[in-house]
Amino acid sequence: MSVNQRNDAGGTAGPGRAAAGREPAGAEPTGLRKIVAASMVGTVVEWYEFFLYATAASLVFGQFFFPDAGTELDGIIAAFLTYAVGFVARPLGGIVFGQIGDKLGRKHTLQVTIILVGVATFLMGCLPGFNSIGYWAPALLVILRFIQGFAVGGEWGGAVLLVAEHSPKNARGFWSSWPQAAVPVGNLLATLVLLSMSWILPADQFLGWGWRVAFWVSAVIVIVGYYIRTHVSEAPIFLEARAQVEAEKAVSYGVLEVVRKYPRGVLGAMGLRFAENILYYIIVSFSIVYLKTVHQYDTSQLLLALLIAHVVHFAVIPLVGRLSDSFGRRPVYLAGAVLGAVWAFFAFPMFDTRQPVIIILAVTIGLCFHALMYAGQPAIMSEMFPTRMRYSGVSLGYQVTSILAGSLAPIIATALLQQSGSWVPVALYLVAACVVTLVAVLTLKETRGISLHDVDAADARRHGLAPAARGNA
Repeated sequence: MSVNQRNDAGGTAGPGRAAAGREPAGAEPTGLRKIVAASMVGTVVEWYEFFLYATAASLVFGQFFFPDAGTELDGIIAAFLTYAVGFVARPLGGIVFGQIGDKLGRKHTLQVTIILVGVATFLMGCLPGFNSIGYWAPALLVILRFIQGFAVGGEWGGAVLLVAEHSPKNARGFWSSWPQAAVPVGNLLATLVLLSMSWILPADQFLGWGWRVAFWVSAVIVIVGYYIRTHVSEAPIFLEARAQVEAEKAVSYGVLEVVRKYPRGVLGAMGLRFAENILYYIIVSFSIVYLKTVHQYDTSQLLLALLIAHVVHFAVIPLVGRLSDSFGRRPVYLAGAVLGAVWAFFAFPMFDTRQPVIIILAVTIGLCFHALMYAGQPAIMSEMFPTRMRYSGVSLGYQVTSILAGSLAPIIATALLQQSGSWVPVALYLVAACVVTLVAVLTLKETRGISLHDVDAADARRHGLAPAARGNA
């Protein structure tokens, strides 16, 4: 059923409704670019720090923070388990900051999250290792990782909604894909810093203290990101929804409300996220493990491959966002799920060649397939929930899935490799994940070009609420 017949909140959107529900054209291009920059810089900071941990877990933490467990893969699995703690914390952050963001606003919530994740990451760079303080080392690492994940859990929803709610409806996919493009930038910066340190320092010094520099550098980026975020404004549609909640006490918002009123939306968002999240961490985390343990591939060469792939990923994401505006959210997402299912079957044989160019090509192709799913997520999820509970809805659907998907993906893949000695079970695991996402996409309505005011109006009719007062913005 097309968006011109029915919107995702359950209301009709025919010609008459379009006139009544027409939303503003969006922020002026200059103002919108400023909002995009504010969202991106914070997202770069937070994902620089989050992915810095992922890379360090693959290369350093297994032997620095944990006792000798007998094999290299055992230490890596232990490091990935602490890595998973961040994913467990993310839904809690999404719930807490989603509630705050729906009540107080996206801007102030994002200022808090960037400070939290910055402090946690800086302190990680100061931790002594297992040989110095024993089991206190992994314990403190887990605590800081939890704080880091908690803050990141509140970051994504606020960053993408700040842009999506300011964007014109016919270009929402393009503009809201830019915060997604900030994720590979953060990963690129983390990889670049670690790569530089591994080139400059001998291996023993890199493992001893060089990796810490990458964590300390985050303090500078946090200050810049916080400053930029103080100079943006809330979207008019959010201000209207907040005024409605304040004026009409019967209007509810937040996590409990979205679970009660839009359970299908939350489950749909989780299904969309599942394969995308698993594919990403198989590419950027497990590929390092595979090449390093199976082929003893050089660490610097691995980081260089990821560096090049992240540059391409950054460039592709906004292009895919534009495609979702032109051809629809569902066709583009379906293509990503199908291609993601086949990636491992040609990528691992490419890894087995041990040829740098071929390895770079395999990783880059994987991230391009990932972009087909990742770029459109902010627009799709924004169009699934009304403004009064949108932050909670997108954060819950997005972050809860991370526990079952991204947090476990490197652990499951490494365990499958350890048990079978082959990449084939990992490829089959990825196929199963993509089937879940394919089903989720096929059950969703197409929402390309829908007005967020129409979504809010349909929510009001569905639940017997007074429509939000419309401003002039």
